[in-house]
Amino acid sequence: MPVSAATATKIREAMARLLAGEPLHTNGALTKENLAREAQVSHATIHRAEDILVEWDAKVARPVLRSPGEVQRDETIAKLRRQLRESKAEVTQLQGKFDALAAVTANLYHENFALKRKLGTSRRLASLPPSLPASALELDPVRTDG
Repeated sequence: MPVSAATATKIREAMARLLAGEPLHTNGALTKENLAREAQVSHATIHRAEDILVEWDAKVARPVLRSPGEVQRDETIAKLRRQLRESKAEVTQLQGKFDALAAVTANLYHENFALKRKLGTSRRLASLPPSLPASALELDPVRTDG
């Protein structure tokens, strides 16, 4: 059962607005669902208007699922996500280097302390700088004697 003349007119006007990029009721994507919304008719009514859908398919060779604004937004989001991944990888790498340096420093401090005790040196060792975390002092020295 085809649609009434008034409904066909509403659908054609909606199609013209969408194709001109001037939608009133949708985001502007060239889809049949948006055509129905723009015309303010049901999805079933659009599919009963077969002759109008043939025109739609001829004018919209490949349906665009996203408006230009959505495409630009998605590209920006993808770029920012890539930059965030790269930054996180760099931070992880630098944190690993920092942790390794802290461990080496703590081990050297303990080895130095042990050597001075072995030599019987009574001079007090200089304290570590305040920026070194206290957890670095709790590390066991690395043994190199096998």
